[in-house]
Amino acid sequence: MATRQLGRGVVIQSLYEWDFYGRKEKIEDVLERNLEEFAPGFTEKEFVENLAQGVVSKIDELDKIIETSAPDWPIDKLPIIDRNALRIGLYELLYANREEVPPRVAINEAIELAKTYGGHNSGKFINGVMGTVYREIGEPDKNPEKSRPREDES
Repeated sequence: MATRQLGRGVVIQSLYEWDFYGRKEKIEDVLERNLEEFAPGFTEKEFVENLAQGVVSKIDELDKIIETSAPDWPIDKLPIIDRNALRIGLYELLYANREEVPPRVAINEAIELAKTYGGHNSGKFINGVMGTVYREIGEPDKNPEKSRPREDES
């Protein structure tokens, strides 16, 4: 398994635990514990910490995007894995450095997280929501000059 893919797996497990228990513990503590348990000797700790902290810092914005893109699924009714796979994918799609995580990579990684950790239809659901957002921001892989700039680029 690729290093960053493993890192995303630890992040989704940590967000699941954090979310499941009502966000009572700091995400950094949950993440540290899960890194030790599931990825001892992991070499890209900074990537994992930045991803988890980034998702948590933008969680309200990400949840609004999810609710807009999947109006039939209120955020609290989504399976915990699905909503956190979407949060990770959307965070990487909208806020990550596109040279480090191209938009299609962000989408594919979110789908893989959903397929690996979610239910039977999770991958299809994540694909649909991520595709909707990707088109909404102007398909940056296909049309970099026409795509809506990310918040940090404006």
